[in-house]
Amino acid sequence: MFGFFYTILVFLFSFFVFSFLLQNLAKVFLLQNQPRALKEAIEKVSEALGVAHLDTVMMALPPTSLENDPLNEHLKASWLELQQLVAAGSIASLGTSDLDVSQLETLYHWAEVKPVSNQVNLASCCVMPPELTAFAKKFDIQLLTHNDAADILPAAAFESAVGDALNIPAAGWTPVWVLRYSVVIKCRGVIKCKGFLVGAWRHL
Repeated sequence: MFGFFYTILVFLFSFFVFSFLLQNLAKVFLLQNQPRALKEAIEKVSEALGVAHLDTVMMALPPTSLENDPLNEHLKASWLELQQLVAAGSIASLGTSDLDVSQLETLYHWAEVKPVSNQVNLASCCVMPPELTAFAKKFDIQLLTHNDAADILPAAAFESAVGDALNIPAAGWTPVWVLRYSVVIKCRGVIKCKGFLVGAWRHL
């Protein structure tokens, strides 16, 4: 009997210690101006990974959304959705992607939950803009680089995926978000698992 309980205790201890050493990261690419899709994406990846919360979530808005939004309304609406998920305990920290210094400054001073990082596309600059670097340093925002494609999910790739997965035509389906996730073992810097999820809405 003692051996049985000892085995259970060892298993539970190993499980909690191992879980503590894992870092769950995600980047959500919104393909449409649909802030409510963020909650759906976070719920789906949390369910897939079997976790109660994600450590860090990066948000990438459609490029046209950032270009045609001088008042940053789309950015703020999407950030509000993420802030609610932080308040609910679903996310620990938030990051942004491809914000210039003006957009990042506006978001930082407006938001209740401040961004802890901002990704910059390597294709758009070889050197970090000095103004962006200065602002990030002042407010302790980590600047990262990425080489994600501007069109993360081409129409042909989406149509092929829908056809293969559901064996139905892609007509009537609209891709709304793509999420890339990775689980990292902190002490080793080793990626335990990684993958993509895609969310699409059907027009009936």
